[in-house]
Amino acid sequence: MNIDTQLARASVLPFELALIDGRAITTVGQAADYLSVLSEERRQKNHWRLAIRMLDAAFREPAYLKAASMSLQTALVMDGLLSNIVQSIDHHVCPRK
Repeated sequence: MNIDTQLARASVLPFELALIDGRAITTVGQAADYLSVLSEERRQKNHWRLAIRMLDAAFREPAYLKAASMSLQTALVMDGLLSNIVQSIDHHVCPRK
């Protein structure tokens, strides 16, 4: 594989993932760091296992980065950890007047 096509930890994700705790995941390295500290219980959930596998695949083949980002986004949504989704749900459940 050509070094120019490999992902670096500083490689930017296709879109930012804003977490409910105020942090944002914007780079491949931040995504890897986030996944590396998941509890074993959380790692065993299918949506997290897929996110981990997809990020690993993206490291080997950068064309998978968007799919990996979408898998991470899905896992975050499924566990209620993504900020903009929570705000959107709150707005639909309790619309502001």
